[in-house]
Amino acid sequence: MPMTLSIRNQLPGTVTAIQPGEAMATVRIRLDGGQDLTAAITLEAVRDLGLAEGSSVRALVKSTEVSLATAPIDRVSIRNQLPGTVTGIATGGAMATVKIAIDGGSVTSAITKDSATDLGLAQGASVVALIKSTEVALATA
Repeated sequence: MPMTLSIRNQLPGTVTAIQPGEAMATVRIRLDGGQDLTAAITLEAVRDLGLAEGSSVRALVKSTEVSLATAPIDRVSIRNQLPGTVTGIATGGAMATVKIAIDGGSVTSAITKDSATDLGLAQGASVVALIKSTEVALATA
């Protein structure tokens, strides 16, 4: 029986490389839309999930961990930058939920209403979803 999760961003892909360290590993994933994504997870998780090159996975990212920029950013520690187009914005008193179409799927970002206003976000706007590798969890597909 498939697990139901509250995490909105579930991006399917395939493991292309695993770089182990002492306690953590970086796992490179080619998303179904063709983008590369990096996840930093524990070595124990790599073993428990049985990950290897070619493994099918889902990258899981909470919407609160997806930051937005209006253009790609050079010289930043955030490994994952997914370009896309805003397809919808829902604003509340303090927060905004921004839906973004990316190649092969979509990503949702929860940011402050002030940030959405400062960035001039509107439907059709080009954005880049920024995701730290340490905020990407993996599940076997």
